Amino acid sequence: MSAIQTAFRVDAAARLHLGFLDPGAALGRRFGSIGLAIEGLSTRVLATPHDGLLVLGEESSRARALVERVLAHYRFPAHARIVVERAIPGHAGLGSGTQLALAVGTALTALNGQRADSGELGALLGRGRRSGIGLSLFDHGGLVVDAGHGPATVTPPVVTRLSFPADWPIILVFDHASEGLSGGAERRAFDALEPLPAAAAAHLCHLTLMRILPAVLEHDFEPFAAGIGEVQAVVGDHFAAVQDGRYTSARVARAIALLESRFGLRGVGQSSWGPTAFAFAPDAATATAALAALRESFPREVGLEFRLCTARNHGATCAAAAPAVDARRASA
Repeated sequence: MSAIQTAFRVDAAARLHLGFLDPGAALGRRFGSIGLAIEGLSTRVLATPHDGLLVLGEESSRARALVERVLAHYRFPAHARIVVERAIPGHAGLGSGTQLALAVGTALTALNGQRADSGELGALLGRGRRSGIGLSLFDHGGLVVDAGHGPATVTPPVVTRLSFPADWPIILVFDHASEGLSGGAERRAFDALEPLPAAAAAHLCHLTLMRILPAVLEHDFEPFAAGIGEVQAVVGDHFAAVQDGRYTSARVARAIALLESRFGLRGVGQSSWGPTAFAFAPDAATATAALAALRESFPREVGLEFRLCTARNHGATCAAAAPAVDARRASA
């Protein structure tokens, strides 16, 4: 290893999973997903030259397993200091696992003078098996739709990527006292679900192609919001049996109900297994008033958090973090 090398920092945004299209393959392809990258929540990983291997920061045990897999696959020397400087909240429906894996893999390959695309890293690190939106959003941001799994699919192909209007704020509702399903519990939940009827899956596909996507392209808020709300209603009711209702968290459900009744917001729902939920607002004034109402209405709900964000229309960033880092000082 040379005495002087460059450090790299990767910043990867959280995402909202806005709904499945055909979770039971009633029309031939399973799942299919709508996803949106968001600003304000991200995983940031710093890779620095080091005399040995050191993995620090948030999610360090999870990150270390990823680092070791990347080192073994590419046969890189174990000379790196990896710091997870911040992490997307885990088991909250925000895509934390995929973004951590891709951020770690990208930072480590950059440190060793190589480039690996998200598909390659996803396959190596076990991401993108059910949905392709996390990989695509890491690369490009914006709003994406993947086409789910056919008989020979490894990673679901992304069929659409659009820039999302920056002036449509998003209200996020968190319940830090609750977690969405993951791992074995998630697999068992999918196994327990009855297939979504073909007519319902066709309706979701029609909503996506003929209402949601054109509305984004034409900057037409109301049909977009109505389309997302309807997708979420169908999918949420379908998953209700395995997540105790349309929303995983009853407190989050009450907060969303307030936004629907008081502000007439229709583009609402839960991201993935939750508990994080979202509500799209037509403008900043509505979003600010809605946020104030939530905070006023739930002043003592410990673990319940509300914030505003916007879409992120670019992918993850990977940049040199310092002019040069002396390997002997990297652990300081």
